[in-house]
Amino acid sequence: MIREIEEKDYEKIYELGKELHENFKSIYPLEKITENDYIHILVFTSENEILGFLTYTELQDTVDILDLVVEQNHRHQKIATGLLDYMITNVSPTSTIYLEVAVNNQHAIALYEKFGFEKIHTRKNYYGTEDAYVMERVSLNE
Repeated sequence: MIREIEEKDYEKIYELGKELHENFKSIYPLEKITENDYIHILVFTSENEILGFLTYTELQDTVDILDLVVEQNHRHQKIATGLLDYMITNVSPTSTIYLEVAVNNQHAIALYEKFGFEKIHTRKNYYGTEDAYVMERVSLNE
């Protein structure tokens, strides 16, 4: 099941977020972030366990995907696909969606391309010494 984050989810999100940033909890204080109407956090649950989450911002017709994390033991089970599909279905149909992804993260790049994202720019040393692609998905409803 996919739903918006609830306060009871914070600790699990912090735990999963450590896969992105060791200090995820201090970078993303969920108590403050969730007060903003333009920031959304979707969680994927199975049997009341959070297996992944997707964080994005939505301002006018621009959506920025900030984080997409799936618990390591549950990868390649269509969880990220479900989260992306849910988000795309629920944002404005005229939105342009952006994200950054490490150039060596071939699994994620393939997933994003499956959803119609295209590489539009490379950011040098975006992840420390690692480059990132900026990817864009223009609304298919134009």
